[in-house]
Amino acid sequence: MTWLTDPFSVDFMLRALTGGTLAAVLCAVVGTWVLVRGMAFLGEALAHGMLPGVAIATLTGAPAVLGAAVSAGVMVFGVGALRRRARLSYDTSIGLLFVGMLALGVIIVSSSRSFATDVTAILFGDVLAVTRADLVGLAVAVAVALVLAALFHRPFTAAAFDVRKATTLGLRPRLAEVVLVGLVTLAVVASYRAVGTLLVVGLLLAPAAAARAWTRQVGSTMLLAAVVGSAAVATGLLVSWHAGTAAGASIAAVAVAAVPVSVGAAALLAHRVRAPRPVRTRTPAPPATAPAPATAPAPAPAPAPAPAPAPREGA
Repeated sequence: MTWLTDPFSVDFMLRALTGGTLAAVLCAVVGTWVLVRGMAFLGEALAHGMLPGVAIATLTGAPAVLGAAVSAGVMVFGVGALRRRARLSYDTSIGLLFVGMLALGVIIVSSSRSFATDVTAILFGDVLAVTRADLVGLAVAVAVALVLAALFHRPFTAAAFDVRKATTLGLRPRLAEVVLVGLVTLAVVASYRAVGTLLVVGLLLAPAAAARAWTRQVGSTMLLAAVVGSAAVATGLLVSWHAGTAAGASIAAVAVAAVPVSVGAAALLAHRVRAPRPVRTRTPAPPATAPAPATAPAPAPAPAPAPAPAPREGA
């Protein structure tokens, strides 16, 4: 078992495991609602739209997480502005901003000759370089996500089924949508350090999709998705250690591979449970013959009457 325990005896691998697990829990909480509400495209667009902010922050010496947050915020407000003023559909607005922000990021990276940071680390992450400050930030992000998910559970659920009914019940679905978009932004920004801007969507969607094959309730899906995501992080780090592959890409690949495995296992189990069992036929036993009814003994014949005495002569 040394191949399993030795890699995590190193400090940077232990920090990577802790940071990846926190990111998996955060993405499990948010990713469950992303699947329920059908917001996968928004998560993908936010992940790619962070590139300009990360590049500018790296060039100016500012924290990369701050640049990613600002860029994601611009993306969200831009989508809302296009929907209101240009009267474009939701997915069209996201697609336009997604391509525009990604193109801007590539232009910034390609035009700067003093860009000393490895672009691969921005795009695909560097979970092995996670610091203690990053762990604190991830822990705070997980706590915020859990609190908001608990407070807005009813509005999220009602808005997922019927927005008009949610409005009638006073659950404020528009505010719930804003909070949910903020949660998606928080998960993408806080987790990009682990798996990068291009692969963070894999950790956001894959564990939740794998968990949905076994349960339909939101709470149990979040819990199972956190377990699947944490297992994907540990497995991906082991693969990276022994095979010499990129840690972030290995984590994302294991998480995505868990989806067909989970769906196939659930389908196989359901098939075995529903399969009809062979009916065993038993040969009926011959009917037992009923005993003959007991006959009552015949009554004894009555005794004959005694003859009368003959009369005497001369009487």
